[in-house]
Amino acid sequence: MPDAEILEQRSRKLNVVIALLLRILLEDRDFEEKKRKGTGDLAVYLKAHGLAYEDIAAILGSSAASIRELVSRENRKKR
Repeated sequence: MPDAEILEQRSRKLNVVIALLLRILLEDRDFEEKKRKGTGDLAVYLKAHGLAYEDIAAILGSSAASIRELVSRENRKKR
């Protein structure tokens, strides 16, 4: 089994690929730091597919605490 460093490196690379594919799907050509409308929905979607808060944060360019709050807020809205 690969060691933790190799797994971490693969995780970072996969996060970059996911982030780029997400930008393509959203037709987002601007790579500048900005607030993205619908981030909460994207965070909930990615969390529902099993990604960790840290990975979602890396993909969406946010902090893990912010993503955790967005996901919990969106879940509260649905109740």
